Amino acid sequence: MSRHRLYRAAWTASLSLLAVPFVFPFLWMVSGGFKSVTEIFGAPSLIPRVWRYENFVEVFSYQPFAQQYFNSLYIAAVVTLLTLVIASLAGYALARIRFGGAGLLMLLLVMALMVPDEVTIIPNFFLIRWLGLVDTHWPLILLPVFGSQGVVATFLMRQYFLALPKELEEAAKMDGLTRLGIWWKVALPMSRPALAAVAIITFLNSWNLFLEPLIFLSSLENFTLPLALSNFNDSYGLPLWNLQLAATTIAVIPVLIIYLIAQRQIVESFALSGVKG
Repeated sequence: MSRHRLYRAAWTASLSLLAVPFVFPFLWMVSGGFKSVTEIFGAPSLIPRVWRYENFVEVFSYQPFAQQYFNSLYIAAVVTLLTLVIASLAGYALARIRFGGAGLLMLLLVMALMVPDEVTIIPNFFLIRWLGLVDTHWPLILLPVFGSQGVVATFLMRQYFLALPKELEEAAKMDGLTRLGIWWKVALPMSRPALAAVAIITFLNSWNLFLEPLIFLSSLENFTLPLALSNFNDSYGLPLWNLQLAATTIAVIPVLIIYLIAQRQIVESFALSGVKG
C-alpha cells in the first residue's frame, strides 16, 4: 500500500472514530423507537431484541400527531419563504442603496442580536394578546420573520450581496432595469448559495421552536412538533419513552432531507459571507 493510501485510510479511520459520539445518540434514538419501554432501560443495545413497528402507528393514535406534524411543516415553510423575501430585499437595500443612516440602521440590527429571545418574550406575549392572536399560529410566523432570526438572515444576505460585482448591476441599469428588477433578475439568481443557507437555517429554527409555542399555544390541535414530543405521557404523567423516540425519529426526517439537499450551498455561503463587509 502506498504512503498516500495509508495516510488516507488512517485519516478516514480517525474521523470515523471521532464521529461516533455524534452519531451514537441518533442511532440510539432510532433504535429506541422500535423497542418497548422495559427494553430501552433494561437491556441497553442498539439492535432491538423485539422490533416493535407498532410504536410508529401508535404515535398517530395517541394524540393528533399528524395535525401537529402538518402544523410544524407549514409554519416552517411559510416562515422560510417570508424570511427569504424580506431578508433578501432588506439585505440588498443595505448592501447597494446608499441612504442616510444606513450604517446606524445596520448597527441597530446587529445590536438586536445581542438581546436574547427570553428577554422579549413577555412584552411580545402582551402584544400578541392585545392583537387577539393567542392560541393561533400567527405569533410563530410573525415573531421569527421580524425578530432576531430575520435579522440574522438579513445580515447574511447583505454580506453576500456586498461580494457581488457592481459591474453587473451597472449593465442592468443600462438595459433599463429598476432597482426591483435588478434584485429579481440579477441579484437573486447569483445569490443561490446564500438563499439556501438562509432557508435551511430558518427552517431548522422554526422547526425546533419550543419556547414560543409553549407560551402562545394551548390547544392540542394547534401544537407544533416540539410541544407534541413532550406530550407523550402515561396517566401518571411519566414519559412514554418508546413513543417519544419513535415520534422524534419521524420528526427529524424533513430536517435530514433538507440538509442533504442544501449542504454544499450552505458551506459555500458561509465561506463567501465574510469576503467583504
